[in-house]
Amino acid sequence: MMQTLPISPSILGESLELRPLEAKDFESLYRVASDPLIWAQHPSPTRYQEPVFREWFDEAITSQSALVVIDRDSDNIVGTSRYYEYSEETREVAIGYTFLAREKWGGRANGELKRLMLKHAFQWVDTVWFHVASQNIRSQRAMEKIGGKLSHKSIKQLAVGQQENFFYKIERATFEG
Repeated sequence: MMQTLPISPSILGESLELRPLEAKDFESLYRVASDPLIWAQHPSPTRYQEPVFREWFDEAITSQSALVVIDRDSDNIVGTSRYYEYSEETREVAIGYTFLAREKWGGRANGELKRLMLKHAFQWVDTVWFHVASQNIRSQRAMEKIGGKLSHKSIKQLAVGQQENFFYKIERATFEG
């Protein structure tokens, strides 16, 4: 049985609100995801296409650990992220599957999103992992900005080949949320 990290009905930040992803969020989230530039450095560069995104969305709903990111000023959905690989036994979880509207790139949104998710996760775990594709330079820089430490690299088998991932981690003991 898959373990899922408990998630709150709502996690409020200064400019963002996070809440569990619901089936009714498809259209709003797809409006964000339909931008091909979001996926340019991603292992799934065609996720902007509706059938590809629909498959990803259905998996996110099934995971019961995906969150939508809402801009508190406009009340619009501007992205998503997810907890996965939660282990109550080892007190670890991973955060990923994150994407944000391009209007949120380069500003405070990703840092705020990750700090909110880290603060929430550290109620149950001691270590949070981030798996970043080796070609995704933008996400690697974002990890370093929020204090992620490169732990190791690993090759992941995908349906269409292999991908090198960089494993970053943040420990509760050093988190300055």
